[in-house]
Amino acid sequence: MPSRYDDALNYLYSLINYEVQRPERYAPDVVSLDRPRALLAALGDPQEAYPVVHLTGTKGKGSVSAFTASALQAAGLRVGLYTSPHLQDFRERFRVNNALIEPDMLAELVEHVRPAVAAIPGLTWFEVVTAIAFLYFARVRVDVAVVEVGLGGRLDATNVVRAPLVSTITSLSYDHTALLGNTLAEIAFEKAGIIKPNVPVVSAPQAPEALAVVERVAAERNAPLTLVGRDVRFEAGAGDEYGQSFAVSIGDEVPQTYWTPLLGAHQALNATVAIAALDRVRAAGLPIDERAVHAGLRLVNWPGRLEVVRRAPWLVLDVAHNGASAERLRDALSGIFLARRPGARVILVFGAFKDKDVPAMYHALLPIADTLVLMQANNPRAFSVAELADLARQSGYAGRIEALPTAHEALAFAESSASPDDLLCVTGSFSVVGEVRSVLGLPPARATYLDEVTVQNLQAHS
Repeated sequence: MPSRYDDALNYLYSLINYEVQRPERYAPDVVSLDRPRALLAALGDPQEAYPVVHLTGTKGKGSVSAFTASALQAAGLRVGLYTSPHLQDFRERFRVNNALIEPDMLAELVEHVRPAVAAIPGLTWFEVVTAIAFLYFARVRVDVAVVEVGLGGRLDATNVVRAPLVSTITSLSYDHTALLGNTLAEIAFEKAGIIKPNVPVVSAPQAPEALAVVERVAAERNAPLTLVGRDVRFEAGAGDEYGQSFAVSIGDEVPQTYWTPLLGAHQALNATVAIAALDRVRAAGLPIDERAVHAGLRLVNWPGRLEVVRRAPWLVLDVAHNGASAERLRDALSGIFLARRPGARVILVFGAFKDKDVPAMYHALLPIADTLVLMQANNPRAFSVAELADLARQSGYAGRIEALPTAHEALAFAESSASPDDLLCVTGSFSVVGEVRSVLGLPPARATYLDEVTVQNLQAHS
């Protein structure tokens, strides 16, 4: 007999779900703020019960959200974190001080919102889930919530927040181009839609055409703009398989040195964006001292981002799912792992969704791959292994290709093919990484680097 929680999930997944089937157009008559506004008004506008840090971007917005929430928690605050998509467990999307929402609480909230949902035609899955997140954070009385946009920004359901403490825009690149636009300027326009009148905005460094849009929208809305790389400077330091160091200076301040267990020089950028956003949050009155920022970056818990889950051979999981993020992954793999083992072979376990630019990802990753192991995520948007193989050959890849549809088969083959000095990397989508984490028996929402015993146990059973 299904539990209350199972019934709640079944109800939610009965709604229009653009994570499963993307809309044909990203326009107000299809994706509208009117519906979530009406729903939240019926629920008493819970999103206005606490301050919010709002984030969008193409690359790094999840990591920046996690950094920000971790620092706020280290400051002694009760912090809500709403992100998407999840890797293994739907409840990963709703966290308070890093704890997932309890199944019974989620079921209760779903039952509470159902009458209001029934009264508003056309509400989508994400709109309802977002309302539940806002209601949950109000119920448990968070001190602050860190809220990540689902898609775009301007028309995203999270954009109902009237006046966040700060609007944050991470690195912009090409993704969801069929919906958000084919140029960086068009994409930036959608992302800059979260900028609110008189609310500070923090932006990562952007390409000139994207930055011009962000600057224009910020000026039109009298939103003070802090630009990382100009107003807040950073420099990546030493990095290895355990973490990344970097230095940050705000204005004329003396540079501070930080460290994070999230690997790669790109995480120095993401962490700096979080530091800049936290500086604006501090200016708004929340008590965040420098100790909390250091501790938050050091203790961040964010699985699936260059996550090392085994050694000898290396097994690394990363959710890169567009060309730009694949380039960052390639650079990190080369600099952190391959540079230390020049003779190591790279076995790439890969799967991707049909709305993603697979040729761009292949362009970045296939030149370092000795063997390509293809899998198909359990999602109707996923490419079949045959389609992925065709795209690899069209991209000029001449190496070995193995097509093994399930995560279990793909991982088993990759591991059986590897010597202790090799590097296995699982990437291409959140679903691929999530399914492999489940095959490995890794707990949801807990990065392996937080528990070295987990790594040792997995190694012992490999």
